[in-house]
Amino acid sequence: MTNALTTAMIFAAGRGERMRPLTDTRPKPLLEVGGKPLIVWQIERLARAGFSTIVINYAWLGEQIEDALGDGARYGLRLLYSPEAHALETAGGIAQALPLLEADGSPRLFAAVSGDIFCEFDYARLRAPAARLAASAQPGMHLVMVPNPPFHPRGDFALDATGQLSLEGVGRYTFGNIGVYDTRMFRPLARGERRALTPYYRETIAAGRASGELYEGRWENVGTPQQLRALDAALRVASATNSR
Repeated sequence: MTNALTTAMIFAAGRGERMRPLTDTRPKPLLEVGGKPLIVWQIERLARAGFSTIVINYAWLGEQIEDALGDGARYGLRLLYSPEAHALETAGGIAQALPLLEADGSPRLFAAVSGDIFCEFDYARLRAPAARLAASAQPGMHLVMVPNPPFHPRGDFALDATGQLSLEGVGRYTFGNIGVYDTRMFRPLARGERRALTPYYRETIAAGRASGELYEGRWENVGTPQQLRALDAALRVASATNSR
């Protein structure tokens, strides 16, 4: 397996229930902050990090995403789309998109991020852990962890000083919805099957095949209209300040 990390997937199939009524007529990743859609912030960061292909899955009002973003030429990369008649959850979405992720039919590593978060993470940082995963005989994963937000004080998993994740222990952090995955992990799933990714996290961590890193920069899980408005205001203030 090549250790080149050039493909990413953005998860954009969720309904965004907590963001209603804004998401009644527009998919959540297309909601704007700081003058551009949430998903575009991520596309631009992935492009700057050297990714050449991004696969986007969609379900609810997904055609709007394809219409808004096009083929990716304006961002300097290629955008491919994986439509779902009904949202298949994260693992199911990956399985559905495997023909796009494995363009030549060979297993590969890919980065993945939720289309409704805002962060300033440098995706180029994922290349070193991807190289380590590529050298492993068994499929593994690498997860980007963040300090626990107020709504999730106990965190998800423990991360030690060597970068190893464990299910229990001290030094617990929250999964930041950014990771590197091996497509071999999802080949047994039938296309169109609805399946969450959480069991894959737990099984891989328990087997000792999951590494992690702590990102302490700006990261926000934009879940409600109030959070969206606050982030939009903060970005506009920052933009005005930087332009002076």
